[in-house]
Amino acid sequence: MRNILLVLKREYMVRVKKKSFLIMTFLAPLLFVGFYATVIWVAVGSVESKNVQVLDQSGLFTGQFQNSKTINFQYLNMSLDSAKASLKATKSTALVYIPENVMDNPKNVKIYAPKNVSLELQSDIEKTIEKQIENIKLTEAGITRRVLEDSRINVDSQTISLSEEGEKSSSSGAATAIGGICAFLIYISVFVYGTQVMRGVTEEKTSRIVEVIISSVKPFQLMMGKIIGVALVGLTQFVLWILLTVALTSAAGAMLGDQFPKDPKQIEQQFNDLNKNMPASALKANSGPQNPVSEVLSAVNSLNLPLIISCFLFYFLGGYLLYSALFGAVGAAVDNDADTQQFMLPITLPIIFSFVFAQFVLRDPDGSLAFWTSIIPFTSPIIMMVRIPFGVPAWQIALSMVLLVLGFMGTTWLAARIYRIGILMYGKKVSYKELAKWVFYRG
Repeated sequence: MRNILLVLKREYMVRVKKKSFLIMTFLAPLLFVGFYATVIWVAVGSVESKNVQVLDQSGLFTGQFQNSKTINFQYLNMSLDSAKASLKATKSTALVYIPENVMDNPKNVKIYAPKNVSLELQSDIEKTIEKQIENIKLTEAGITRRVLEDSRINVDSQTISLSEEGEKSSSSGAATAIGGICAFLIYISVFVYGTQVMRGVTEEKTSRIVEVIISSVKPFQLMMGKIIGVALVGLTQFVLWILLTVALTSAAGAMLGDQFPKDPKQIEQQFNDLNKNMPASALKANSGPQNPVSEVLSAVNSLNLPLIISCFLFYFLGGYLLYSALFGAVGAAVDNDADTQQFMLPITLPIIFSFVFAQFVLRDPDGSLAFWTSIIPFTSPIIMMVRIPFGVPAWQIALSMVLLVLGFMGTTWLAARIYRIGILMYGKKVSYKELAKWVFYRG
């Protein structure tokens, strides 16, 4: 045990002191938060106000073009030629020309501009004209806009879980999102950190350093020290990413605070103000909570977060340990990275298949495919994390965990048999037949 701890400490300290580890640990949250902060800033604060002139010869659209933060409409009462000259003199963004016969031929509407207008501006103008023409034709047919809007019904159901503790509000959307995120993180982690174990073993083998290490440490102790050491490096990186992301997100929120109301009551008041101008059908559809922040928090709180977090840590470590042992065996069996490809495919296929199966499990979390793939050790770390937010019987979670532990012990035994011989084998192309001999070799 002491030798395993020594190898573990060495692997951990060597990797966390690398410049690549420090750069990625601190740069990834900066890039993540910076990217989204830039997107929000561009979407909210960088759009300049535009002046658009409207020449309505039909007289049907007076007051229909509403000013906004980004567009200021100005109605003109002059000829088309004079309006074109005014456009050039005032340096307005565009001139909307609505002819007298717009009801008979809406395609005669024209937008004049010194240069091409944006697709969004063109779409806003066209929708305003289309809506007004539609209102006029509905009125002529004896149908009002309110009647039409009231006939459109949107059903927004509420999901409720019936458990032994009683009724509890649930959220299918939150369960899908959390399950997908957890599965993706485990999928990426197994590849990234498992590959680090394999490359670390290969580097030590090719540099012949391992010959010195093996004189003091048994091959199994060396392999386990490497596996657990890299696992701790991964956990350290995850914890730092979470802490840094939260800190940077808070800082970015404070910097962009002028763009958004800080008080939740102000947010709710803004939504209430918007609702005053909404049709009755839309108000019926949005009769639930009006604050989107409250809706998100309510959806997340409906999940069993302590169970999800604890299971994520278990399956993160269990999945990593199961696969990293095999990655370490591959690294010991070959002399360079190029030779690892032939042995990587059988190891990576279950991971890839489990991530593909996860898309189907999200549709039916309690189906036969979901059950069996969440029990099999090679696919359970990803599939079970997809299922847990939806609710999984305790006996299935317990069975999956027990089998995953047994699977890790089995792969570790298999990897150790290969590792003890392959780590000192040089200059020979290894085949699957050769690996089988190493497994059952009793020397």
